[in-house]
Amino acid sequence: MKLTINIERLLLILLSLPTEKMIMKFDLLAKDANSKARAGSITTDHGVIETPIFMPVGTVASVKGVHQRELKEEINPDIILGNTYHLYLRPQTDILEKAGGLHKFMNWDRNILTDSGGYQVYSLSANRKIKEEGVKFKSHIDGSYHFFSPENVMEIQRTIGADIIMAFDECTPYPCDYRYAKRSMHMTHRWLDRCVEHLAKIPAKYGFEQTLFPIVQGSTYKDLREQSAEYIANVGAQGNAIGGLSVGEPAEEMYAMTEVVTAILPEDKPRYLMGVGTPINILENIALGVDMFDCVMPTRNARNGMLFTANGVINIKNKKWEADFSPIDEMGHTFVDTEYTKAYLRHLFAANEYLGKQIATIHNLGFYMWLVREARKHILAGDFRVWKDMMVKNMSQRL
Repeated sequence: MKLTINIERLLLILLSLPTEKMIMKFDLLAKDANSKARAGSITTDHGVIETPIFMPVGTVASVKGVHQRELKEEINPDIILGNTYHLYLRPQTDILEKAGGLHKFMNWDRNILTDSGGYQVYSLSANRKIKEEGVKFKSHIDGSYHFFSPENVMEIQRTIGADIIMAFDECTPYPCDYRYAKRSMHMTHRWLDRCVEHLAKIPAKYGFEQTLFPIVQGSTYKDLREQSAEYIANVGAQGNAIGGLSVGEPAEEMYAMTEVVTAILPEDKPRYLMGVGTPINILENIALGVDMFDCVMPTRNARNGMLFTANGVINIKNKKWEADFSPIDEMGHTFVDTEYTKAYLRHLFAANEYLGKQIATIHNLGFYMWLVREARKHILAGDFRVWKDMMVKNMSQRL
């Protein structure tokens, strides 16, 4: 009996089969002998993230002032950040769902992480009321009232469709008294349990897997940080985050808390330090075993004329750059660094021209990406500690 195969029909059947979704995978590739720095790679349905990594912040589905093409071709991050609070308020989840999720809405085909909105509820909204059920808050846009709970934040993040999503937590202010920090930490843990339970009931929407990261809290109290790190480690998530730092505490306290937590969090899972920081903060925390970072600093400071470089910080608004016709940065991390001069960029800021902010933003993000990738190279080469100490010294200068 002769078997005839209709190739066209076979292809149609194969294409109609559901594609297998990938559970996020973390490969630890190297550990530094003279610090706790690590090099690794995270693999998701949207590709590979080489760690340590910096994630540019794209709060409202845009990295401020940067086209997606420039972001991809010049700055070239493996992953960017979106924000649940902002996207929920505008454009709102029904628009994102109709678009097919945030990736399609903003035309970004690499990884996205969304934070849960807990920090924005803490920092932006007036009249917020925190209860066990969740948080009632007032929109910073139009004053309307809204309610976030662990359950509906999981639903919102399912609709946004980021690859990595964050548990809903309460971010404590600094300074914060011990009793409040302890109460808040326990509530964050109870909220985490609700996040995990609810997420299991609601499927991902767009055909790719989402991974939940829980968040360690505990303010600047060592015993609370230890308790929280133990609790979070026991959840057995694919990755873990450290929250509630970089809220005004001295850098030394931040480093001390990071060290306490990274000693407890599992070594075979990526560690994400939320909202950190300056280039020096990033290198010091890489040395303490952190793999992922995000911060508005390179973009926000760029818009105010502050440029980060391997040799220190430039305030491009200063008169000393008025007739300096050297390139913005001879190292040339992005096209703007060698296409424009310091004098020209200073002029754009003096004239309050938008292009100045864009150039400075692309430069700073390019520098941040170079910095973490260079750190990774040195971890793999085995000389990270020496390089890090040299860089910290160089970057401390004001040019």
